[in-house]
Amino acid sequence: MAAKTEERIINIQPIVRHKFSVRIVGDSPLITHQWSEKAKKQIRDTKSGAPKVKRREPCNPIEEGMRAAYWLTPMPEEFTEEAFAKAIAEGARFGVKAISFKLAGNSSAYRQGWVKNQMALRQAYSIEADENDLVEIHAQDVSIREDNVTVGMGSADLRYRPMFSEWYVDLVVSYSESGQVTLDDILSVLDAGGDVGVGEWRPEKDGAYGRFHIDRSSVTLLG
Repeated sequence: MAAKTEERIINIQPIVRHKFSVRIVGDSPLITHQWSEKAKKQIRDTKSGAPKVKRREPCNPIEEGMRAAYWLTPMPEEFTEEAFAKAIAEGARFGVKAISFKLAGNSSAYRQGWVKNQMALRQAYSIEADENDLVEIHAQDVSIREDNVTVGMGSADLRYRPMFSEWYVDLVVSYSESGQVTLDDILSVLDAGGDVGVGEWRPEKDGAYGRFHIDRSSVTLLG
């Protein structure tokens, strides 16, 4: 006689999601670096086996710096200091990768021993952004900086990238009420991420740029 199979009823509760906004305040200037189409083309050519072009084209520092920014408004067609300054004066808007703040927070939480691995935090909350994963960065000053870098087999080169001073970012974060991570947990994780930093030459990459903290007084529940 066959053994009787007992039915198990699983009661799955609806997922209740909440949102809140919080302001991220920069403690040191932020340097962003978007890959230009020229750099992407060089990588594609290398992967496809296209012949290498030995002649190096002249560098336009302003153009390189402007192309390294994440423009939310149209980038000027002219790559001059005057065109860049005019765009800033007329209210040019720039972005920064939203995921960078989550990565910084999760990395810091793991290093401090708050979690055994970062997988749980990856699924615990999300940061809203546009279709390019960008959130707007607000800054008192935007400039193009020159840095000495080491590339390849130790050869030196110069890089030109945008730098944002006295900056802040407003994030909208969503999370599940039924999850194991609370709103206060998420705030603490994001705040700890300020020691890791975002952007180029951040503390995680042996720099001092892109450090931040959260403004807890700015936290607003959105639903």
